[in-house]
Amino acid sequence: MTPGQILVAILLAMVISAAGTWQVQEWRLGKVLAQQGAQFEADLTSIGNAAAAGARAEQDKRLATEQKLAAQDHQHTKELSDAQRSQALLRDRLATADVRLSVLLAEDPASGCNVPSAPGAVGVVHGAARAQLDPAHAQRIIGITDAGDQGLIALRACQAYVRAVLR
Repeated sequence: MTPGQILVAILLAMVISAAGTWQVQEWRLGKVLAQQGAQFEADLTSIGNAAAAGARAEQDKRLATEQKLAAQDHQHTKELSDAQRSQALLRDRLATADVRLSVLLAEDPASGCNVPSAPGAVGVVHGAARAQLDPAHAQRIIGITDAGDQGLIALRACQAYVRAVLR
């Protein structure tokens, strides 16, 4: 063989060797890329599943809170209507003189007796002296207590709402 042919043979062997090495590297790199792609897909799937589970948990929590708030609203409405019904019944009984409001009279310790200083409508009950209120005044007092009851019921409802929302 001539030196030129030997040189060509060596170059040809080098090209074949480089091409073979290139092909082996491509196969290895393809395998690594396929493994990384599969791992990336598995990671994305697990992240998606975790996000979906979190969203379901939050939705269940929100639904439970909404149901709890609806029950509390129903309870608040019932308490309010019961209080209004009770107040209306009391006002009606006061208007028909079926019930009379009275106040306890202060005793005068200096006089030594429990007799009220002013004559008037005092009950004939043994014990502490009481004076009956005028029906108009009694109606106003009942109106004030009615507004107070409604305010307390509304306050309890607001507090329950805040407790439910903050949980």
